[in-house]
Amino acid sequence: MRSLQRLWHQHSPQVFLGELLEKRWMEPVIPFALMIAVFLTFALSIPGYASVGSLRQLALSFSEQAIVAAAMAVAVLSGGIDLSVGSVFAMANFLTLYAYLALDLPLPLVVLGVVVFGAAMGAVNGALIAYGKTRPFLTTLVTLIVLRALYNKLTAAHTDQLASVASDSPVWDFLGAGSIFCLPTNMTALLVVAIATHILLTRLRPGVHIMAVGSSRKAARHAGVNVKRALFSAYVISGALAALAGVFYAARQNSSGTDTGLGWEINALAAVVLGGISLAGGRGTIARAMMGAAIIFMLVNGLVRMGVSGNVTTTLIGSILLVAVGFNVKWVKNKGSVQQKVYVVPSWVDFEPPASIARGSGTPFAENDRLKAAEAIAVGQIEGPEDIILDRRDNLYAVTRNGAILRFAAPDYTVREEFARIGGRPLGMAFDRDENLIVCVAGMGVYGVRPDRTVFKVTDRTNRTRTRLKDDSRLYLADDLDIAPDGKIYFSEASTRYELTDWALDGFEGRGNGRLICHDPKTGTTRTILKGLTFPNGVCVAHDGKSLLWASTWLCRVYRYWLEGDKAGTCEVLIDNLPGYCDNINRASDGSYWLALVGLRSPVYDLAMANPGFRIRMVKQIPPDEWLCPGINYGCIVKFDDHGSVSESMWDPGGHSHPTITSVREHKGWLYIGGLENNRIGRIRLPDADPEWQSWNSYWKGAS
Repeated sequence: MRSLQRLWHQHSPQVFLGELLEKRWMEPVIPFALMIAVFLTFALSIPGYASVGSLRQLALSFSEQAIVAAAMAVAVLSGGIDLSVGSVFAMANFLTLYAYLALDLPLPLVVLGVVVFGAAMGAVNGALIAYGKTRPFLTTLVTLIVLRALYNKLTAAHTDQLASVASDSPVWDFLGAGSIFCLPTNMTALLVVAIATHILLTRLRPGVHIMAVGSSRKAARHAGVNVKRALFSAYVISGALAALAGVFYAARQNSSGTDTGLGWEINALAAVVLGGISLAGGRGTIARAMMGAAIIFMLVNGLVRMGVSGNVTTTLIGSILLVAVGFNVKWVKNKGSVQQKVYVVPSWVDFEPPASIARGSGTPFAENDRLKAAEAIAVGQIEGPEDIILDRRDNLYAVTRNGAILRFAAPDYTVREEFARIGGRPLGMAFDRDENLIVCVAGMGVYGVRPDRTVFKVTDRTNRTRTRLKDDSRLYLADDLDIAPDGKIYFSEASTRYELTDWALDGFEGRGNGRLICHDPKTGTTRTILKGLTFPNGVCVAHDGKSLLWASTWLCRVYRYWLEGDKAGTCEVLIDNLPGYCDNINRASDGSYWLALVGLRSPVYDLAMANPGFRIRMVKQIPPDEWLCPGINYGCIVKFDDHGSVSESMWDPGGHSHPTITSVREHKGWLYIGGLENNRIGRIRLPDADPEWQSWNSYWKGAS
């Protein structure tokens, strides 16, 4: 039974569900499914509904309404609303008919003039809203009322004149009833409008600014976006699109009635909201608006063909709009919480009792006070030196939380300077043969800093796992690295499911979300060599250069990956069942290795790791500051050899000076200590160490 439970938690389908909900293209799944359901319902209920002729007629009637929905979508995405789209559409229909049929003006000039008219109406709305700071709802409502009144008056005055004229122009007929590649002309125009608007909003600066303003005007303003201009342009685009729809409607219907465009603004708004575009702005796509428009159009058309009265149809549309708005508000408010609760899927991890750490127990892990005497460097001058390293001239480098790499000048390390600012969160470091400092940067990838301090990108992507739903080609959490004798850079990516801000959640999962990656500077290629690893962390090339050591933090193990020999490409456990959570590994002068323990195991936490249900309830029901965590208020360093034998350990009980130790570097008889949560770098004398040994020489001195 336990085996089945372990297997279930290891391969839980909830992992797939969590990653599925994370995909942006999953957001329109509900409107897409609803659109298909509505179509199938009417196809089964109405004879001939899905026939070719019926579908062509549906496409002819749908296109103008969809373009008007696109106009509304642009306004809503900017954080506003445009209730005048129906009236602008109606006026554009009348102006097109009057200018072309009654005044006999050239058709291209008429089309251009009508679209400019729509843009001008949008400009009036935009100017009042953006520069006059009026409310979008009231402003566009007034525009609706004024234009509708003007339209009714003009229609009544020119009804007889428009009824007595006709056009025999093939171009006019082509606009109204022609086809392009078997698609009605207005449907082709809809596709062009949808694609162009999508490109505008996602790829071009004016459209991106509109989306930014819709998301947060304050943030957009701080980012340098001209908020007023973006709002103004959104309403200009909305008006122009509504007018363009009126042109195609005029060519198709050749008439102008009092009910033209009446209520279209409500249908357009319902389509936008039903498609999943947020009424708060900044979230949604034109494709979603098209889906919503299709749902509303098919409902209205289908109900009419089934003999349902107009009042019932209007009531239904209003009810749909009300439900869609409620769902939209509720989903936006709770989406993050729902995704987190679904996304975190703990696995089953069994631990055996580790070797005793009790003081005087006689094990190499026995607690002592050796780190209490460590000399403190740069107290209060640094935040979170997760990794530290020394160069050939004894200068000390440390990464910081704010994206900088600091350098402390030898010999006393009292002079501090900013060596480089990469951004992100720099983590593991290593010097290559040319003394470039290569750095893992969480959220960015692997970067390098030349001796002249210029920053360059090494890699930010690897090959994608084709069998996985989530695109894992981007580097999420590059953690630690080392460089092999042939110049290849091997680095760990701790997790492909969580960013640095949520790295602790990977620990609660205990799942194989990480991987080991190799970058070859000679070819510029990056490839994953091991995947499905449980938080791979510290990486160190063995002294002989034939294998690679890496630490699995949550499994409390050190592994060896063979680079050469009969076992090349294989991986094996080197040290198992450590009493703490291992972090960075670095070489020691006597041919062994130093290992940092970032936290200690406890019987309670070991028990929790074997109880996935307990951990998921903890994450869902308890605030993060009350979650059960490993013992991180300890400082511990372990030394081991190539056979995995641990020879000694150094402790700072209680972590008074060095809690959460993440990095240990030996250099010329001293051991330097870095920590994730520390405000200092520690240093302790190693009386039996080689006083001339330094890490760079152990890698590159005498190397060809």
